[in-house]
Amino acid sequence: MKGLVKIIKWAGIVLCSLIIGLIAFVQLSWDKKFDTPYPDITASTDSAVIARGRHLALGPAHCISCHVPMDKVKDAEDGMVMPLSGGWELSIPPGTFRAPNLTPDMETGIGKMTDGEIARTLRYSINKHNGIVFPFMPFQELSDEDMIAIVSFLRSQEPVKHKVERSKHSFLGKALMAFGVIKPEGPKDTPPKSVEIDSTLVYGSYLANSVANCNGCHTERDFKTGAFIGTPFAGGTHFLPDDFSEGYSFITPNLTPHKETGIMAYWDEATFILRMRGGKIHKGSPMPWATFARMTDLELKAIYRYLQSLDPADNKIEKIVFAPGE
Repeated sequence: MKGLVKIIKWAGIVLCSLIIGLIAFVQLSWDKKFDTPYPDITASTDSAVIARGRHLALGPAHCISCHVPMDKVKDAEDGMVMPLSGGWELSIPPGTFRAPNLTPDMETGIGKMTDGEIARTLRYSINKHNGIVFPFMPFQELSDEDMIAIVSFLRSQEPVKHKVERSKHSFLGKALMAFGVIKPEGPKDTPPKSVEIDSTLVYGSYLANSVANCNGCHTERDFKTGAFIGTPFAGGTHFLPDDFSEGYSFITPNLTPHKETGIMAYWDEATFILRMRGGKIHKGSPMPWATFARMTDLELKAIYRYLQSLDPADNKIEKIVFAPGE
């Protein structure tokens, strides 16, 4: 009996030591610093370039969906245009994440950041402190031309003094960073200098994957790690109720042209464009309807043609919208 007690005692000591060691390792190593290149990006004062950046930020790239104060989120969802002064907050298992102030205010915004620092954040997920930015922004493959346009638009805004607290990582979030599960996401290939704006599936692929992030929601993913775990564009990501959904939850639909389970198999081009212009139907929908409605017919045609070109994925989503309590 004494031997068993001794074994249990030592097992407990070893376990406690491992736990303490794990905690110490995570706390000491999670805030890694990274040395990545600064893209050769310089903001322009050309009105056409700024207009292109404004269109991307308020339209397909939907920057305005997150980079506004929490009390203005619904206004932005309803189509109101306002400065990108930050403040939107998201609490998920890895932590509480806050969208920063993107106006050129010198104290609380991007006024003291260089063009290269802003571009590096977008392209390499590295912030001005050389730390990791969690993978919420899929702009790694953005063309140089569009990167310049967005940075130029951000610089052109009126400065807004609005201090946003930095994101706060939970122990899980820190552990994911300490063990390299979450790490900087750079471009898979050399980003293009420019992309031809046309109603082709090539441009549609660029918009859907590198600008509008359609795949980011319409591909099932694990919200604990951010990892994609489903077939691209086949739906299945579950959005739980939050402060803006009024108790509703959602599962993203299958956007592939599978004849039995994909919604694109039944939509012609005109129907797709009409729906994208139609705005929000369900309360609390996570889809940025107001910003996507600002896309041009050419852009929507390109995205439609790209979605129609996808390999059909058999992933039946039984229900998309769940009312409170369901």
